[in-house]
Amino acid sequence: MNIKEWQQQVDNWIKDYGVRYFSELTNMAILTEEVGELSRYISRKYGEQSFKKEISDKEIQTSIADELADIIFVTTCMANQMGIDMEEALQKNIEKKTTRDKERHISNKKL
Repeated sequence: MNIKEWQQQVDNWIKDYGVRYFSELTNMAILTEEVGELSRYISRKYGEQSFKKEISDKEIQTSIADELADIIFVTTCMANQMGIDMEEALQKNIEKKTTRDKERHISNKKL
C-alpha cells in the first residue's frame, strides 16, 4: 500500500470505528504518550534499565513494532485532519535532507 492509500485507510477507520478525529491537541498528547511507550521498550532493550518482569526478545520486538505503528497511526490522523498529503510532505522532506546533508555525514569523522 502506498502512503495515500494508508491515509485513506486511516480516514475510513476513523469514520467507521473512531466516530471522529480527536482534536489536534489531543492527538499531540496521544502521540507524545505513544513515543513514551516506545521509549520505555527501547531504554530497557538497549539501555541500562531492565524490565520489571522477564520478557522474551520476540515480545520486545513485537511491542516495539506495535508502538512504532501506533506512532504512525496517530501521525497519520494528525496529517489527515490538517489536510496534509504525507506522500508529498515526505518527498519534500527527503529532498531537503539530501540537499542539506549530502556532504555532512560523509564528512563526519565521528561516523
